[in-house]
Amino acid sequence: MRLGLAIIFDLYKHIQGLIRYTISNMEFDIRKRIRPLRFKGLPANLREQIKEARSKRGWGQRELGSAVGLPQPHVSAIESGQIVPRFDTLLDLVRVLDLDLLLVPRSLVPVVHSLIRAQREPESAEKPLYAADEEESAPQKGNRDEF
Repeated sequence: MRLGLAIIFDLYKHIQGLIRYTISNMEFDIRKRIRPLRFKGLPANLREQIKEARSKRGWGQRELGSAVGLPQPHVSAIESGQIVPRFDTLLDLVRVLDLDLLLVPRSLVPVVHSLIRAQREPESAEKPLYAADEEESAPQKGNRDEF
């Protein structure tokens, strides 16, 4: 009986060792294959908007850096995409430039883009259907049909 229990105990230890080995290999494989998504740099359009806003203010990279507390080479590396700034640094950069970051539901992104384009473009001859012409809004006295 003792011999049978010793064999069962040894078998239990062996199976337990196999389970530990398998789990440790699984964890290693999972860590090796799943890597967090890391940007190589800020998206190009965001970097261009930062550069454009800086240029509109007449600032160089040195002035922007001093306004935020960064050295000029760091600002240059952010604008060129070599460095991804921390979130608080990015917020400081855009807010100093009178911009802001905004989370928008994906379904509304086209609407927001069209609003931004409309704000940037000069007034065109085309008006939206909901805009009333000044001439049409006030009735003219001479053009009334009298019955």
